[in-house]
Amino acid sequence: MFRHNQRFGILSLLLILVLIFVGMHIVPAGVPPADPKSHSAEPATIPVADLPPEAVQTLTLIKQGGPFPYPKDGTTFGNREKRLPARPRGYYREYTVKTPGRGDRGARRIVAGSGGEHYYTDDHYNTFKLIKE
Repeated sequence: MFRHNQRFGILSLLLILVLIFVGMHIVPAGVPPADPKSHSAEPATIPVADLPPEAVQTLTLIKQGGPFPYPKDGTTFGNREKRLPARPRGYYREYTVKTPGRGDRGARRIVAGSGGEHYYTDDHYNTFKLIKE
């Protein structure tokens, strides 16, 4: 009798440990798995006064509705790297910030949210700062 109860206890303990291990690795339905590269929390902020003058010019053009110097200005920014807060597709639009001495678009952008927020990046979408006005 004792051996049977002891074996039952060990099997029960093993089953519980397996269930705990499996439970730690199951993601509930509808909840995406965590992405360690995700930076979707609100980014740092930058006052307008601390932006480069070209970024201030781009911000002014955005608020005026253009005209924009680059054909890609105003196109949808997909936020595929999830560096900005998650929003529906089409929520964000990107605009080029001129970089002195560059013949191409360079790495600087302002991304505008349809809620009125603006984000500045100077490293081609790797990091963003929320522009504070």
